[in-house]
Amino acid sequence: MKKIILIAALAGLFVTTSCSNDLDQLPFDKLSPDVAFTSEKDLELYSNSFYKILPNGNDIVRGDNMTDYVIGRTINNYLTGTYTAYDSGGWSWSDLRNINYFLEKFRGATISDKRKAHYEGLARFFRAWFYFDKVKRFGDVPWYNKTLAVDDTDLYKPRDSRELVMQKVVEDLDFAINNIEGGKDNSASRITKQVALAFKSRVCLYEGTFRKYHTDLGLTGGATDWLKQAANAADELMKMSSYRLNTVQGNQSYRNLFNKEAVEASEVILAANASFAYRIFNDANWYYTSATYGNRSNLTKSFVQTYLNADGSRFTDKAGYESIPFWEEVKNRDQRLEQTIRMGEYKRDGQAAAPDFTYTYTGYQPKKLTLDSSATDGVAENSNTLPIIRYAEVLLNYAESRAELGEFTGADWDRTIKLLRERAGITNSGMPTKVDEYLKQQFFPNVTDANLLEIRRERGIELVLEGFRYDDLRRWKLGSLLMKTYDGMYVPAMNTPLDMNGDGKADVAFVTKVPANPQKGVYYYIIDNNQYKLSNGDSGKLILMDNLKRVYGEHQYVYPIPYSAIVLNGNLSQNKGW
Repeated sequence: MKKIILIAALAGLFVTTSCSNDLDQLPFDKLSPDVAFTSEKDLELYSNSFYKILPNGNDIVRGDNMTDYVIGRTINNYLTGTYTAYDSGGWSWSDLRNINYFLEKFRGATISDKRKAHYEGLARFFRAWFYFDKVKRFGDVPWYNKTLAVDDTDLYKPRDSRELVMQKVVEDLDFAINNIEGGKDNSASRITKQVALAFKSRVCLYEGTFRKYHTDLGLTGGATDWLKQAANAADELMKMSSYRLNTVQGNQSYRNLFNKEAVEASEVILAANASFAYRIFNDANWYYTSATYGNRSNLTKSFVQTYLNADGSRFTDKAGYESIPFWEEVKNRDQRLEQTIRMGEYKRDGQAAAPDFTYTYTGYQPKKLTLDSSATDGVAENSNTLPIIRYAEVLLNYAESRAELGEFTGADWDRTIKLLRERAGITNSGMPTKVDEYLKQQFFPNVTDANLLEIRRERGIELVLEGFRYDDLRRWKLGSLLMKTYDGMYVPAMNTPLDMNGDGKADVAFVTKVPANPQKGVYYYIIDNNQYKLSNGDSGKLILMDNLKRVYGEHQYVYPIPYSAIVLNGNLSQNKGW
């Protein structure tokens, strides 16, 4: 834990201040370069500042806000048709300059070449992380592998091609994989060879599928190589046997990856660590259980229906599955459903806790990242550590890249998807024999491979609320799903109090107005037949916010270059459509 705190305390020690392009500023440091890079301790202290590039707990908590399977209190303005280059951000380069400055100075340390290569590997890992984020956001971006003086003409260079930048990213990752020393880090707070391999599998899967499905880029010819690199990186990590799926807590093994301060070191590869003792927190409880502070994020019915039954059969193969009430539809399902949303016998502070319609719009109220105590519901003091990279993602990256290559086998299924389903308590976890028409019609109309459909099902369920979905929709070129109808639980009848968790107490009633004598403990959900309505008028599934405009055009797969950046550098071109 001391290492974690040290990283947090020193994160800004050598970081530049931001001005203009952020590339013409000297590192802010009380030490001169002549004495700041002389020993291994100096290099360690400086490299700690790179860790602030990684997402923190609050970033993860908010990671799935703009997706097809989450509905919140408002429509993100990126989907309303009002977003412009004046609204765009993310064009900051100070973190990059911090890294490149280190790469120019570290060789002065009096340590072995092998240790120097280790620290170079760390810096290049973080440069790869930095640029991967930039490419996902903007597409083409200028590549810089040096610090720039105020009179350097490269400050005003045009953008480099996606091909060049991503090739540099994978070169940096390969160097990191080959040179970072040390074994597995059980605190999941340090960059290791295993972390670099896992991240490479993520990067290469993203780039390979992005090129495959975004045919307008003219880069489909390179997709195969990227997918092979994704599979190879994942396979190498899998064969190292450093990690496995956490299964030791029985039917809570999945959720316990997210609701403990201590890292589940068997599965978590890199984490946003938290500590009550050191006052390092996230705000998951406050964000998910506040009517005013958070996004009031809820899962949609159409997504919840993708969870299989416990026996491995498809819930959507049941006759009348759309009209099964909540308290029945959640029974005997994939155990990850019970570990992701409030349902059944769930308790908080020792008391039964049905979905709370003070916070939930759809009935499918998330609990995955939260704590079962209400002590932090109104304050940003959650001390549960949240994963940034975990082994389950690596398994999914391997399975998907192999399927996209057309090389997925029964052996691949057994070492990836089968393991995930077995942990989820699914008794029949064999390969599919036919395409799931529900998945195809509702989510993936262009996919004809039954295995790939099941891999995408698993990816959605296993990684839900961890911040992957929007990137997945972008790389699959499925931004259209962001305009999908927001739907909620099936309501059998209006004006009828419903017991959501079977504890004998009514929890909610759907009405057009609150009755004069409201029943104690019942939340009265107003159906205004505008923003909130039922599909059959006086019954049916909840339909939410379909009166609000949502758009997602071809140009929205990348963000616009901020207007201010183009004003400063007239050589920057704007992304098409913006």
